[in-house]
Amino acid sequence: MASSREWASFISSVASGIYFLIIIFQVPLFRVTCSSGICRTPLQVTCSQLIASELFPAVVVKALLYPGAIANAFFKNKPIPSFNNLLKLYKFTNVKAAPATSDLQRIEVLAGSYLSIAGAIFGLLKPGRMSLFGTLLILWGLVREAIMRKSTSIDPARAIYMYPMMLIAVISAFLSIRKDVRKIVRSYRSKTNTKHSWTRLKAKQV
Repeated sequence: MASSREWASFISSVASGIYFLIIIFQVPLFRVTCSSGICRTPLQVTCSQLIASELFPAVVVKALLYPGAIANAFFKNKPIPSFNNLLKLYKFTNVKAAPATSDLQRIEVLAGSYLSIAGAIFGLLKPGRMSLFGTLLILWGLVREAIMRKSTSIDPARAIYMYPMMLIAVISAFLSIRKDVRKIVRSYRSKTNTKHSWTRLKAKQV
């Protein structure tokens, strides 16, 4: 039987891989307004801000977006988009002239998106808490803004929304933390062993 350390390492690696795929393939997790209009993934929020602030060359942003664009085209049975037309596809062409205030107003979502992407990439090498912190920060930002907007009338198409996949992202981010998973495995095994001991004791008494 595998040890708690081996089980924790296996579960953590699988969870980190799932989280990486969710982030890099741009599975919709939420809906929030951003510099480019509507963003549904941490990558879209981050890339929108990077284009607006011109912190990185456009080729870096395209490299981040391309895997998700290919996956989206595959699932929708559409032709694979051109690498050169990615900014136009994501409506990032006019973001440079647009103010970045819409992103800065929801700093938690922006910061959480940066942490989520960094955690997804570094988590493949050494799983840590960055993915979970980023995901929880996004959740807090969305909930806070939803509460603030509750009293105002907003176009339903631009309202804050969280997709069911957000739950999968939170769970996979949590399970990618090896130390916490090891504690869960040890606790489960301890309870199982205690239960078996009581069962054997009762059987002997009978």
